[in-house]
Amino acid sequence: MIALPTDRRTSPPTRQHAPTALLYGGGLVAVLAVVAASLLVGSRALDPATVWQALWSAGNAEAHAIVVGQRLPRTLLGLVGGGALALAGAMIQGHTRNPLADPGLLGVTAGSSLAVVTAIAVFGLTTPAGYLWFAFAGAAAGTAIVTAIATAAGRRRDASPASLVLAGAAVSAFLSAATGVVLLLDSSALDLYRFWTVGSLAGGRSLSVLTPVLPFVVAGAVVALAQSRVLDVLALGDDVARSLGRRMVPTRIAGLAAVTLLVGSATSLVGSLGFIGLIAPHAVRWFTGSGYRLLLPMSLISGAVVTVFADIIGRLVVMPAELPVGVVLGVVGGPAFLVIIARMRRSRS
Repeated sequence: MIALPTDRRTSPPTRQHAPTALLYGGGLVAVLAVVAASLLVGSRALDPATVWQALWSAGNAEAHAIVVGQRLPRTLLGLVGGGALALAGAMIQGHTRNPLADPGLLGVTAGSSLAVVTAIAVFGLTTPAGYLWFAFAGAAAGTAIVTAIATAAGRRRDASPASLVLAGAAVSAFLSAATGVVLLLDSSALDLYRFWTVGSLAGGRSLSVLTPVLPFVVAGAVVALAQSRVLDVLALGDDVARSLGRRMVPTRIAGLAAVTLLVGSATSLVGSLGFIGLIAPHAVRWFTGSGYRLLLPMSLISGAVVTVFADIIGRLVVMPAELPVGVVLGVVGGPAFLVIIARMRRSRS
């Protein structure tokens, strides 16, 4: 991935971050809180004692089926998928030095989704284990195409980050249109793909769908977290990074590999969730400051929490029906995106 530096005058001021122990402690409490709420909330009301018993015993068959068979898998899917997308968003923002970058805006998610639709419609693959590699290939292709177009469009060495965002929007629109064409040519794939349109944690999937995907999420997260020091150096500019002995090509390749693993895995699990890769890193910057040593792991935690919380909201607002988590994130993410842009304009002025 090739960096497109921003004007350093627009960089946010350094903030004094909260104590590290407090951040991780608060993150752990938030994760436990949303997990507990996710297991409790649904169209069928269950008290905490019943939920606890259902987790460890199948004595109450109905409660066990609801908690272990439905609510626990979707909770874990939300934690893994949301956390992976948020971490990928923070990685993209760091490598491009573009605060508006996220997997959805840069065409990564759209590329992964198109590849998965192709796998479903053309090859008849209907499980995450089947279309996982298609999701990876689509994520990598989307990233490469957007980066190439943005690089060609930015003729100056210090091209504006707007070129990357515009290229991502154009490529995402094209890939989304291509996805629609594939679905029109094979309408039988529409039902299988429906949850991908906006992203969803529902669908009665069991914990077995995590088995083939989780190792790739872990691998992507390890590579991403290992780049925290590198991203702090890249924030100073490529020339400074080179002068400090950083080899840019291997660094970009490692970043691209991490983003591909994270987005491809998340898309294969939860579909196309927009804005989570943008919202989570910006939210935690208020507490962590701009250093990536804390920003990356806290983005991972924040993305997981926000995704599960959005899923809980989706279950409540139209009960007994549900809103897909992608719809809830879109309703929240749109205004949040405008707020981020307004803050950037104020800092620039």
